Amino acid sequence: MTNNDIFKKLRVALMLRDDQIVEILGLVDFRITKSELGAFFRAEDHENYMECGDQVLRNFLNGLVIHLRGTKENPKNPMDVLAKHKTEIPKKEEATKPKTEFKPKPKTDFKKKPTTGFNPKNKKPADKNPIVEKVQYKNGKNKKS
Repeated sequence: MTNNDIFKKLRVALMLRDDQIVEILGLVDFRITKSELGAFFRAEDHENYMECGDQVLRNFLNGLVIHLRGTKENPKNPMDVLAKHKTEIPKKEEATKPKTEFKPKPKTDFKKKPTTGFNPKNKKPADKNPIVEKVQYKNGKNKKS
């Protein structure tokens, strides 16, 4: 298991965002940018993948201890810190809204449309003169009747 795998698993398990990881590394005076951090979390075959060194992981773990436990002068409860992380995670709007069942409306509420357009019920009597004349098709051999 590489340092990158350990770093990824800690990030997922503790539900940390990139900006929070940068802050945690800042607690131990280790400066890193979000783009450098993103290179650690990429796939190994990606062109911008970077191997996470021992120094980066060591500083992250030391910063994580300070972040969760606090200092001697200002101790914290780790469970309170993790609970705070959970409340900061934005939830999907669809998950918070209750789903309503689809109920089709009854078909009795039809409104009558104006009779200005075509209405098949009010057919006019057909004209005696057809528009198209009767056509004889001569395909193939002549038939004797």
